[in-house]
Amino acid sequence: MKVEETKSRVAFGLFEADLDSGLLWKAGYRVKLQSQPFKLLTELLKRPGQVVSRDELQARLWGDNTTVDFDHSIGIAINKIREALGDSAESPRFVETLARRGYRFIAPVTYVPEPTVDGFVPDGGLKPAVPVGVMVPEAPETKSTAQVPSDPSVSRVVALELPPSPARSPLVTKRMLPPPWLLAALAGMVMLAVYLVAVRHPATTPPHIARVTQEGHFAPSLNNMESLAAIASDGVHLFAPVLENGRSELVGISLTDGAEVPLNIPREIANPAVADISPDGSKLLLREHRSAEAEQPLWVLPTIGGSARRVGTVLAHDATWMPDGDGILYANGNDLYLTQLPGNSTQLYARLSARAYWLRWEPNGTMLRYTMIDPIAHTSSLWEQLSTDRVPHRMLASFSMPASECCGTWTATGDAYVFQSSQGGSMNLWKLSGTSSEKPIRLTDGPMEYESPVAARSGNRVYFLGVDARSELERVTSNGELRPERGFLSSAARVEYSRDGQWVAWTNDMAVLWRAKADGTDVLQLTPDHLDVFLARWSPDGSRLSLMGREPGKAWRLYLVGADGKNFQPLLTDAHNAADPSWSPDGQSLAFGRVNDVMGKEAGARTLSLLNLRTNQVMPIAGSENLFSPRWSPDGRYIAALTLDQRTVRVLNVASGSWTTLPVRSGADPVWSSDSRFLYVHASLDPGQPIDRVSVSDGRVEEVVRLAESQAGDVVDYVFAGLARDNTPLVRTRVFTGNIYDLDLH
Repeated sequence: MKVEETKSRVAFGLFEADLDSGLLWKAGYRVKLQSQPFKLLTELLKRPGQVVSRDELQARLWGDNTTVDFDHSIGIAINKIREALGDSAESPRFVETLARRGYRFIAPVTYVPEPTVDGFVPDGGLKPAVPVGVMVPEAPETKSTAQVPSDPSVSRVVALELPPSPARSPLVTKRMLPPPWLLAALAGMVMLAVYLVAVRHPATTPPHIARVTQEGHFAPSLNNMESLAAIASDGVHLFAPVLENGRSELVGISLTDGAEVPLNIPREIANPAVADISPDGSKLLLREHRSAEAEQPLWVLPTIGGSARRVGTVLAHDATWMPDGDGILYANGNDLYLTQLPGNSTQLYARLSARAYWLRWEPNGTMLRYTMIDPIAHTSSLWEQLSTDRVPHRMLASFSMPASECCGTWTATGDAYVFQSSQGGSMNLWKLSGTSSEKPIRLTDGPMEYESPVAARSGNRVYFLGVDARSELERVTSNGELRPERGFLSSAARVEYSRDGQWVAWTNDMAVLWRAKADGTDVLQLTPDHLDVFLARWSPDGSRLSLMGREPGKAWRLYLVGADGKNFQPLLTDAHNAADPSWSPDGQSLAFGRVNDVMGKEAGARTLSLLNLRTNQVMPIAGSENLFSPRWSPDGRYIAALTLDQRTVRVLNVASGSWTTLPVRSGADPVWSSDSRFLYVHASLDPGQPIDRVSVSDGRVEEVVRLAESQAGDVVDYVFAGLARDNTPLVRTRVFTGNIYDLDLH
């Protein structure tokens, strides 16, 4: 058997990369890496041990005609490669940075050979890696098993079956070549096709992308949340949300020099978000975000300063100005309503099948386009309707699966429509020219996530967010400061220790569930890559975990999985979102709830329930109307839960069936102490972002840490990630969000 060398599949450490398909695996598990960082990694892997200069990388990956602030972009791409590989700039094992020179891949690289015998591939499995440049002797025709080089940084990884090579043709014992006349005919057809493509689709100069801002703290949209970050422009400034210590504020950005000026917004408008700007650019339409409820008050604020005015008694989750500037079209529930200022006269405008966001009029006012979000499938799609008939029509029905199109805007000339869509795990901007039946053209290609486009007031320029959200896990010290959690939990998003403290489970930035011993050994991935896991809870005996997760295009569901990674199974079958499973003390039941508005507002009552794991029966918990996020105390005496607006924390005494209200300012991510004496709660709606510890017996509240004052630097957002074995709070900090860029389509 002869082995033919190929450079398309390479291996290094526990990793294997298919350079043709853009796929990366670690010990058989798929590792998510966006297209542009993967292209950069490919350039390094093709020349292991050699320095690849920054100029070479810019020319190969970005080209001479497109600039996305190259220095910033290549830094982001390298950081994403290091995150995917678990590498670091200080002690690199794979990618080394050479100051003012470039980058070098320093780990041994091997390639995966393709063994053939007269064109026949004996099996489709992954073949052993062979060092580059080493001659391979002929071997008997036997099936080989996958071999993965060991990585000393991981004590033990229990791997799934390694990914197969691309599918191959059925068994052929002799290579069959077509006759010469057929080859000539095929070649002619190919040349004709190339000519026709060149004539009908001539090469165009890539658009020029430039950075407008430098601070890097502009707020992106939230994954898994119905929270979209919009931008507006009056032709002189951009108005956009920024994150500062977990609190959202609005600023005006000069289009001349990028300088930022905070807007003078009345205190009664809590956490304002931009909805739209009036056609003449003189008034901002703001949506309040005082709580986690979907429908919130609308306000009108002059861009040059002055008093803000409430839009009547209107409550909405999004809104836009009418083309004439005299009325406001807003979305409440599944319907659109039209109100004339000052908001005293309201009428139904259109009934829709789902909740509408990002309402945008065509410049001539004849057509309205918007995004509709499915609260069960958690998909987003683009829709349009004429002002004359107001009948909704779906756009781009088969463009992505599941649907991910969102947040479109017309250019000022009306001849282009720019929107965002997630393709291949990366959010990019796309352009439609003319009718929606034309095929969209991609405008960006990583390494950041591009979103929230807004058109300039004239011409064909659009502004948008380029997002690179990085985070790390930190531990609260005794003096109220934050200290980075080093080692295997450094990139954890949510952490849960077993009752005996011997094991720990966590979700990472890619929403995959892992578990290990508390010292970091015996690491095991528990859930498949395609399942997004929000949180997980250990059973009282530590033998299995319950978790909240969802597959692409489907509702949040409850699952069980063994601590050994076996017996993975979904629970319940109803077409509703189910969330926050919490174990009874005997391990035979789960308390669970639904999701609040920002994670998917759906029809029907939202209460807490008990699921009997032996009988599969579901029973409601009395008095739990409009509550979610249940947490059963380890001793089984209490169940804590949050109101849907997250302003109140309530506790059920299981024995008596009575509910009490805890004296906290607001609540998110409640966690019980290991002895069940205290409930830790993140008061996320408070400007100081405190984590409170509440004594359930007497209601005494102690502020453990004030996150907004705990650390200087670039931290912009906080999530209470759980408790360590000693009941020390763990906090996930986001240290960078995004900047605003512009792009001239011509």
